[in-house]
Amino acid sequence: MLFDKEKLEEVLTELKPYEAQLVAVSKTKSAEAIRAVYDTGHKLFGENYVQELVEKQVLLPKDIQWHFIGHLQTNKVKFIAPFISLIQSVDSIKLLTEINKQGQKNNRVIDCLLQIYIAAEETKFGLSFEEADEILYSDKLKDLTNICIKGFMGMATLTDDENQIRKEFTSLKEFFEKVKSTCHLSAVDCQLLSMGMTSDYRIALEEGGNLVRIGSAIFGEREKSF
Repeated sequence: MLFDKEKLEEVLTELKPYEAQLVAVSKTKSAEAIRAVYDTGHKLFGENYVQELVEKQVLLPKDIQWHFIGHLQTNKVKFIAPFISLIQSVDSIKLLTEINKQGQKNNRVIDCLLQIYIAAEETKFGLSFEEADEILYSDKLKDLTNICIKGFMGMATLTDDENQIRKEFTSLKEFFEKVKSTCHLSAVDCQLLSMGMTSDYRIALEEGGNLVRIGSAIFGEREKSF
């Protein structure tokens, strides 16, 4: 089975009351499996690895909206800049500047989310709220005309404590609303709040998330290669 059609339909039904979108996380999954989901009418997919994404993009329909959700190195931006719909994992002004540079080269504005570190566990990537503020209210941002910050992405702690998860999502939602009401730069257009994965997306929806990233529930467990 390439994917679980019943689970896909179940998730999409759950999202409707919240006016939220599903990013079907297809990392390590075959182009055939992605095409099978695409054939149901779903066009929004998330990938974690640049080389894998580039190879799949060539094989699949051009109207797929690809979201990059993994850690992105600056020297890899050029490979996805021509076609990427949204980069969810921006965690530095350096990366944002490189995305802007590649956006200029491709004559397009590239939409981005700032990745915020909200989990109560060690992680390599993600901005603190203070670091995000430094980017959002910096003079440097005014010069970046080929990017648009559409909102934020965050990953909650991997725990069974629902109160902890809810608290973390709430903190990101509050930050989202603050920026939405106070930051009026042309490069900032807060609309998207990406939070929630297979294990916690229902809590994320209740706390205001409007993009959820679900992979294993739809495609099954991760494979070694695509």
